[in-house]
Amino acid sequence: MSLEQEVLQRAKAWTTETYSLQTRTRVKDLIEEGGDALMDAFYKDLDFGTGGLRGIMGAGTNRINKYTLGMATQGLSNYLLKQFPNEEISVAIAHDSRNNSKEFSHKVAQVLAAHDIKVYLFEDLRPTPELSFAIRHLGCKSGIVITASHNPPEYNGYKVYWDDGGQLVPPHDKGVIEEVRKVKPEDVKFAENSPLIFSIGKEVDDAYIKEIEKQCFGNDGKDKLKIVFTSIHGTSITSMPHAMALCGFTDFHIVEAQSTPDGNFPTVKSPNPEEAAALKMAVDMAEEIGADLVIGTDPDADRVGIAVRDLKGEMALMNGNQAASVLIYYLLERWKENNRLTGNEFVAKTIVTTDLIDKIAEHYNVDCPNCLTGFKWIADVIRKNPEKTFIGGGEESYGYMIGDFVRDKDAIASGVLLAEAAAWAKSKGSSFYEMLIEVYHKFGFYQEDLISLTKKGMKGSEEIIQMMKDFRANTPQEIGGERVVKMLDYDSSKCTDLLSGTLEAIDLPKSNVVQFITDKGSKITARPSGTEPKIKFYISVNEPLTKVEDFERVKKSLEGRIADIKKSLGL
Repeated sequence: MSLEQEVLQRAKAWTTETYSLQTRTRVKDLIEEGGDALMDAFYKDLDFGTGGLRGIMGAGTNRINKYTLGMATQGLSNYLLKQFPNEEISVAIAHDSRNNSKEFSHKVAQVLAAHDIKVYLFEDLRPTPELSFAIRHLGCKSGIVITASHNPPEYNGYKVYWDDGGQLVPPHDKGVIEEVRKVKPEDVKFAENSPLIFSIGKEVDDAYIKEIEKQCFGNDGKDKLKIVFTSIHGTSITSMPHAMALCGFTDFHIVEAQSTPDGNFPTVKSPNPEEAAALKMAVDMAEEIGADLVIGTDPDADRVGIAVRDLKGEMALMNGNQAASVLIYYLLERWKENNRLTGNEFVAKTIVTTDLIDKIAEHYNVDCPNCLTGFKWIADVIRKNPEKTFIGGGEESYGYMIGDFVRDKDAIASGVLLAEAAAWAKSKGSSFYEMLIEVYHKFGFYQEDLISLTKKGMKGSEEIIQMMKDFRANTPQEIGGERVVKMLDYDSSKCTDLLSGTLEAIDLPKSNVVQFITDKGSKITARPSGTEPKIKFYISVNEPLTKVEDFERVKKSLEGRIADIKKSLGL
């Protein structure tokens, strides 16, 4: 049977009485249209990966809809019942501001309730980190959040958490996936109006924000710091203003035009604080009122972007590596000031995040394990080291975590602490930007860049697979005029020294990532995204900053090296 015939057969199965009239009608239209629309909707099942589901909303096996989410929840329910026999099982559920998110969260709750699983369902939209917090706060075995993070409006998704508040890791990720794959659409049960579904809200909100307040170090300069905040039509509007007020920030201004939750994200092309355009309204407002700091969050409030005043007094966007470096430096410096460092603390970061954080941690005699991309791996390190104290962690894609009360990246807590760092610097006659330069001066000037290539649909997926094969089969001898001395293949768990030919094992779970290290200490990483149709290239270069006055000169030198690397890779 050809792929086209198989797709047609799969589509016709969705025109039976198992599916709603609306779904049946839409699938019949797709069958009539044929072509790529039908192919992309049905050529495969939407992958339930280690982070859950994410995809375009619509009818089809490769789409987010109540049936694919129902099958995922049926599989999760089956797994939970096997893991916790003869125990009361409860699951917390939250959703973001996306179209259909609230409806999907209720459908998911109904599937769990149909299996006699108690459900704590947030009354309305809430940040993803609050869901992570709620799991342990309420003693749940698992948690679910309906979100597609910062993806475009047509997307939605489904993230699953375990009883530690972190996303699924081995063996539970594979265990859940195996159960999900056994489920057929007709197997899914929904229990409407179940007494097992409980609404939650303010009590959990207050407990979560109280934990954020505990992470703060004082009120140094907070009344002198002017902040502009945008939720970019997402969930953080439910928490950030309250958290900022409770933690002592009084000069706080909201971009009202972006404060209403809206899954169409009408004022931005993409609700991603990694992109300058998403923060433009906030930056414009900051220039207008003379603010010191801009804070913007993505729809589910796990990522946060900031802009600060540069040396010329102009608003400058900080990338994720810069913000993470200053944040970790601030945390460790304040812990040291308060005599809290005992040698038993640690911070953490991902393998594609700046190595500047390793240098900072080493200076403070604090461990810094490097994890695979995704905060679930940082949460896993916390879970495996209960005797050690986690201070904070970060990743280059604008995600940071403060303390261990949340086990996922947290835009609310990290937004508060980034603001506190800015206030602290201002109280000392400095600024957030000058603190970054100080970090470069002390530990080395690290400059990074990220290039994302979007490859949509089945053809795009094949292109990405081929690109990774080519990198493995034809290791470049030099990149951007710099000699490649090491190649790390995280899929084979091998690090090859290209000068000596020796091999070392990489002690991390397997992942489809290839990394090259040059003789100048540059790091180039290729990694297909696990949640978007993209392949990402991470570039990091560095050199000493012996004098603060040399900042601009060294910056230009590093930018030139990055340009050479991009050119040699055809990016």
